[in-house]
Amino acid sequence: MFDPNSRPPLSTVFDPPPISLKNSLILGFCLNDPQSRTKPENMAQIRPDVTPNDPVHEQPAIGLIGMGGMGNMYAKFLSAAGWKKIYVCDVPTKYEALKEKYAGNPNITVVKDGHAVSRISDWIMYSVEAEFIDRVVAEYGPSTKMGAIVAGQTSVKTPEKAAFEKHLPDDVHIVSCHSLHGPTVSPLGQPLVLIKHRAPDSALQLVENILKPLQSRYVYLSYEDHDIVTANTQAVTHAAFLSMGTAWASEQSYPWEHGYYVKGIETVKVNIMLRIYSNKWHVYAGLAILNPSARIQIDQFARSTTEIFKLMLAQDDAGLRKRIYESRDIVFGSGTTNGRAEQNGVENRAPILLSEDIFDKFSLGKPHANGSPPTSPTTGAPPANSHLSLLAMVDCWARLGIQPFVHLELAATPLFRMWIGVAEYLFRDQDRLDSAIHAALYDVSHRSDDLEFAIAARGWSQCISFGSFDLYKDRFSQTASFFQSRFEDATKLGSAMIQAIMESSPDVKPSS
Repeated sequence: MFDPNSRPPLSTVFDPPPISLKNSLILGFCLNDPQSRTKPENMAQIRPDVTPNDPVHEQPAIGLIGMGGMGNMYAKFLSAAGWKKIYVCDVPTKYEALKEKYAGNPNITVVKDGHAVSRISDWIMYSVEAEFIDRVVAEYGPSTKMGAIVAGQTSVKTPEKAAFEKHLPDDVHIVSCHSLHGPTVSPLGQPLVLIKHRAPDSALQLVENILKPLQSRYVYLSYEDHDIVTANTQAVTHAAFLSMGTAWASEQSYPWEHGYYVKGIETVKVNIMLRIYSNKWHVYAGLAILNPSARIQIDQFARSTTEIFKLMLAQDDAGLRKRIYESRDIVFGSGTTNGRAEQNGVENRAPILLSEDIFDKFSLGKPHANGSPPTSPTTGAPPANSHLSLLAMVDCWARLGIQPFVHLELAATPLFRMWIGVAEYLFRDQDRLDSAIHAALYDVSHRSDDLEFAIAARGWSQCISFGSFDLYKDRFSQTASFFQSRFEDATKLGSAMIQAIMESSPDVKPSS
């Protein structure tokens, strides 16, 4: 993260890349004549339709402040496409390592800090945790080149918007962005949010052309709509998998080792849980703590989990079925045809997940690895799962009036697409749903896991309600440490699993 207080005197940090004479004159004019900042006509204009195939002197200077996972991903794809003036920086302690990493790439120049990036770049992206965006923009924003376009890659846009409006000069354009996927997922065909907040159409067109090498699908939102949509597609999804991990860690149990979580839907739960905990904690903390909509949803998810678990303990068959069927009808629609639930706008679309068998080859464990297959202590048959996490997630959406398929078409992350596909697979088949309800009421095979899951969901909700990043980090890191030995395998399997479901889903449209 950036620490403005650690910055040495400007004369020792500003180590700019080679600049043409023309740009040097413009830069000197802007810095020495404050009045010129109000005269955009003093700046040479970059053509909005510029491409990486144009001569170098016609290309925009691209600046990346923050070279974590997403910053590196953007640098990789933009430089590979042929953009030849990319200037990057991170915290001072990473300067030498970054220089060494990109020493062989003539398209990328590493500079010492955000002042150097901001003074020379025509398009600047801040790839900084939302918790620190105000402090970083306050430090480097005033150095922004006149007429430049500024963006942020933060997952929560409310603090980013406030920071940009407060600290950026008035003669700077704001066209923000957000790739709705992690750095290990291919950007091809994935949603990329563009937010034209303070800019002409020509600035938006230039940003579209700069980012075209990602081959992502552009989604145009406002700052406010972005935070609502990301909360609706990510908050409950993350809460479910965070709670699963904490539950299994609390039991000191690797879920793939006792034969219960090695096939189908169970494989999805394990692999995505491990994938989330193998990432940086701040990727999820900002969304959960700084997005008001996310807090509401995570609290409701915890309440849905607790209330459904109480119905399970009471063996309230009628009460549980009534609640689950009502949730299904609100989210997926009522009625069944050939065993599938219907909804206007849902029954006409192909399901995301055609079969759960596709997941079996991505399992970390193997059925019967420890000898005979596990059996239910209640029935003596193979254990059935209540799928409490899925029941609670759909119940949460229903209670809050969230229509997930609307957001699926708009701006779904790969994890959200997969998880809603699993929920759809369960809820839109009467037999599978009834089997889960029966297991929740009468089969105790997963009861200890369900108990720990309910406790974990409530714990995460309380943790987030305190608004403490340190508390979130401690809770996340404690669980992550339990599973760390399997992160490398899980990352490979998770990426392959996501790619497989994307390729097999009839509703996924190829990128144009």
